[in-house]
Amino acid sequence: MPGSYRQINYSLRPAKTVERKMMCEAFRRLYPFGKIETYRYVGFGSIYFSDFQLFHRVLGMDDMLSIEKDADAEKCFEFNKPYKCVRIDCRPASEVLPGLDWQIKTITWLDCESKLDEMVLSDVVSVCAKVCSGSVLIVSVNVNAEYDPDDATRQNYACETGLTFNIDDYRLREMKKRLGIHLTPEVRGHELRGTGLASISRRVIHSSIEEALSARNGVLPLGKKLINHQIFNFHYRDGARMLTIGWIFFEADDQFKFDACSFNELKFVRFEEEPYTINVPCLTIKEIRHLNAQLPRVAIDEVDIPGVPPSDIKHYAELYRYFPTFAEAIFT
Repeated sequence: MPGSYRQINYSLRPAKTVERKMMCEAFRRLYPFGKIETYRYVGFGSIYFSDFQLFHRVLGMDDMLSIEKDADAEKCFEFNKPYKCVRIDCRPASEVLPGLDWQIKTITWLDCESKLDEMVLSDVVSVCAKVCSGSVLIVSVNVNAEYDPDDATRQNYACETGLTFNIDDYRLREMKKRLGIHLTPEVRGHELRGTGLASISRRVIHSSIEEALSARNGVLPLGKKLINHQIFNFHYRDGARMLTIGWIFFEADDQFKFDACSFNELKFVRFEEEPYTINVPCLTIKEIRHLNAQLPRVAIDEVDIPGVPPSDIKHYAELYRYFPTFAEAIFT
C-alpha cells in the first residue's frame, strides 16, 4: 500500500508551511550555542523534503538525515532528495536514533502523521537520553478526537464493556491503548473533546521528557544537569487537527546562552501550555497585495476589504511574513 505521501502533497499545506518558516526564524537565534550551519538536522523528509529544502537554503544546514520507515520506497526517496547533503536511512526511528552521534548539536523533528503512542514516546526518550546542550527536539502528532465509530466497533465496545456506547469513554479507551501506562489515571474522556487531546498529548510528552532527564541527570554535577525549556506549542489544521511542540535542551551552566537567544521576543514562541494557533485565511492574490502594501505599521483594524472578514485580516497581519506563496508554474 502506498504511503500517505501519495495521498497528500505535504509541500502544499499552508499552515504547515507557516509553521516551518516560524521554526526557521527561531532556529536563527540558536547562535549563542553555535553557528546554525554546524547543526545537524534529523527529520522525516518523505518524498517532498520541504523542511530539508527550507533549512538548507535559509539556514545553510548541510548535515541532514531523513529517516524513512517505508524501506520498499528507498529508491523513490533517493531520487527525490533535493541535495547531496541529505542522507536517507530507511529504518524505523527506534533503530536509527540510538545509533547517532549525539555529541553533535542536533535539531530533531519527529514529524508524525498519526496520534501519539508509546513508540513516539520511546523515540522521545531515546533522544533525551543522549542529546547535547543547545539541541532542539520537536514532536508533531495528530490530535483529532476520534469520530463516532461504525456499528461493528460499537458492538465490539458493548461486548468488551457490557455498557451502552459512550463516545467519551470510547475515546479514552483508544488513548489508553496507544499510551498504556503513560496515560495518567486522572484523565477523563470528556477532556478529549475539541483541543483537549492536544493539551493532554502535550502533557504526556512533557512528562516523558521530565522522567528521561531525571534519570539522566541523577549522577551529574549541578552545572552539567540538562534542562529542557519549551519554545514551541503550535496548533494548526490543514485538514486534520495537529499539535507541534518543541523544546531546547541545555546544561545548567549554559543558562546564559539560552537567555541570549531571546526566544521571548518572537510572538509565536510559547513557554507554557497556552498554544499558538496558526490560522491561515483564504485570500486572493489581489487581497494579499492590498494588505501587504499597508503592513506592518498600519492599524490593522482600520483596514477594510469587501467580503473579507476582519478576523481573516487580523490573522493575515499576524503571520504575513511567513505566509505561503504557492503558484502554478509551467515548465517546457
